[in-house]
Amino acid sequence: MKQEHVEQLFQWIDNTATTISEDMNITYLESIAETMDVLFNGQPFDDMSENLQTYLTNELTKVKKDNHEKEEIRKAVQLAILKGMKGATQQQHLITPDSVAMFMGYLASRLFEGEEELKIFDPAAGSANLITSVMNQLDMPVNAYASEVDPTLIQLAVTNANLQKNKIEFFHQDSLAPFLMEPVDFVMGDLPVGYYPDDVQAAKYELKAEEGLSYAHHLFIEQGLNYTKEGGYMMFIVPNFLFESNQSKALNAYLREHAHIVGMLQLSDSLFKDEKHGKSILILQKKGKDTKAPKQALLVKLPSFKNPNGMADILSQMNAWFDEYKSR
Repeated sequence: MKQEHVEQLFQWIDNTATTISEDMNITYLESIAETMDVLFNGQPFDDMSENLQTYLTNELTKVKKDNHEKEEIRKAVQLAILKGMKGATQQQHLITPDSVAMFMGYLASRLFEGEEELKIFDPAAGSANLITSVMNQLDMPVNAYASEVDPTLIQLAVTNANLQKNKIEFFHQDSLAPFLMEPVDFVMGDLPVGYYPDDVQAAKYELKAEEGLSYAHHLFIEQGLNYTKEGGYMMFIVPNFLFESNQSKALNAYLREHAHIVGMLQLSDSLFKDEKHGKSILILQKKGKDTKAPKQALLVKLPSFKNPNGMADILSQMNAWFDEYKSR
């Protein structure tokens, strides 16, 4: 992967999206999705103004999408989306930090080492940055599914996956409603944190609150378990306070019954402006007749990703842990 390719493609997406945004009078984020659609299509769309079509036809001669690796495309798109989100204040319009996405890809590749193929699902896909990052790091055929309720984000996600040539089947729906989908080997995601507004839907979950609103992140974990095969894995980015909140007693009891806690890796505080927003990566295995809990769960506080020595040390410890875990 070449950094200059990422920067050139980002510049192209940025300039094109800015022009589309002004011409079509849409937000910059929406115009990124239009830009990626045009790039994937190889020509402008007929419903665009004549001036815009002429501009885009000219701009398309300056970029060759097939000359870019998947990761170059993903990173360039991610930079554009990050720029677009600076203006967006909505919490769900935040993107998983790249270092964390790459790290989750490493964890997934260790969990599923030696598998011939994999079915994965991200129920909180956003712009598909996390799921495509993980897919790009797995060296086996992957059937992927993803869900997102936000119309702008799912449009970005579809065009993002198309450009990277990653085959993902998308659901545009509330991710806590039922899916027409068979259980998968691996459910992963960066969970939305906060209260879930739909009491009627929440009532169908074991982890609904005794009174008042239920925590969305708890319901997502239960939903993840519903769509994981026996013996399959889940990996979620969760708030550090997950097991310390007023509803965590129910969550603890539920997980003890249905899953093995494989690991909890606390991300470095340096990733978060405020340590009360700190997050961890939770790894679970759904119980099955042949599954057993690890002798010792993988409990780690990760150093900053900018600290290569600290990271190398932790990775060698983790690799040793995985070797033992996989050989049981």
